[in-house]
Amino acid sequence: MSLKIRRVVTGHDDSGKAVVQIDEVCRNVISRRERHHSCVVWSTESFPVNNSGSEDEAARPVSTTPPDGTVFRIIEYGPGVAPRNHRTSTLDYAVVISGEIDMELDGGVAVHLEAGDVIVQRGTIHNWVNKGTEPCVIAFVLIAAHPVERGGRALQATG
Repeated sequence: MSLKIRRVVTGHDDSGKAVVQIDEVCRNVISRRERHHSCVVWSTESFPVNNSGSEDEAARPVSTTPPDGTVFRIIEYGPGVAPRNHRTSTLDYAVVISGEIDMELDGGVAVHLEAGDVIVQRGTIHNWVNKGTEPCVIAFVLIAAHPVERGGRALQATG
């Protein structure tokens, strides 16, 4: 596993002065399928966010995102990563940090993405396919959203 993300989290001391609360390499790296590693950098349980606390909000177990919250996650997709077609009830902002990857949508559309490309994922069924020889690292910010509605029905999270 090559996913090593340094995270620096700021906060305030008791007098209100800005301080660094955390400066470490993420220790919560997990793998939920072959050739896939991720770490939650930060998450929140509400929106707007409450910045007053001093707890490590990356320590909270999350899958996609809390119903009213956010998740900042970094994912490494290795070459030949196991497929996972899925839809989340979130608005996702993503930036390809390194490597290349194809985003497949459920209609058969594939978009090739490279380092520096950005994605706004709006509740669509999608899959990430790394056909290359190098890992692809993507930073995601997931924000809780209402399910997409089409044809009088809600398109719920799946996969």
